[in-house]
Amino acid sequence: MTTAVRRGRPRNAAVDVAVVETVLRLLEEGAGVGELSMERIAREAGVGKATVYRRWPGKEALLLDVLRSLEADLQTPEPVGESVRDDLVLMLEFLRRRGLAKRSSAVLRAVITEIRSHPRLWRAYQDTVVQARREAVYEVLRRGMATGEIRADLDPELLADLFVGPMLARAVLREWQELPEGLAERIVDAVLDGVRPH
Repeated sequence: MTTAVRRGRPRNAAVDVAVVETVLRLLEEGAGVGELSMERIAREAGVGKATVYRRWPGKEALLLDVLRSLEADLQTPEPVGESVRDDLVLMLEFLRRRGLAKRSSAVLRAVITEIRSHPRLWRAYQDTVVQARREAVYEVLRRGMATGEIRADLDPELLADLFVGPMLARAVLREWQELPEGLAERIVDAVLDGVRPH
């Protein structure tokens, strides 16, 4: 059995990091997604344009890796499984902390504001990052329905929006609003009051 011989120089991970960090810095500084050309990114990162194109076929692929890099810095917590309330608080607290991370919020706001002009990027982000997190919330909600902690006649997708939406609105869409300690508990308790079995 023969193994394929890889041609050319091995990929330099430091270059990958430099390019991703450059995009993050530019977005934090207020550059819009539309202003970021591959040429500008290469120039700001101090690498050749061909170097960037060897790693990413286009800007959307690069931006998707930039978004994924933010997720790598903040590990989504695993639900403990003892109480639906506690698991929901854990998940919303993760979103709160993520909203307090200036870099994460700045990048997400930059992408969200230009979603209409980059729908493939948003769809890829939803499919590869957001969907897994949503499925974890659905699982907690279905467990709550099975144990009687939540009404069984409700739609898990709608419930997920009711729990997660207020935190996302503050963290991403209304960055001027504070994200105080205890906000996750207040949101979860307010929604649970309305969706518990009567």
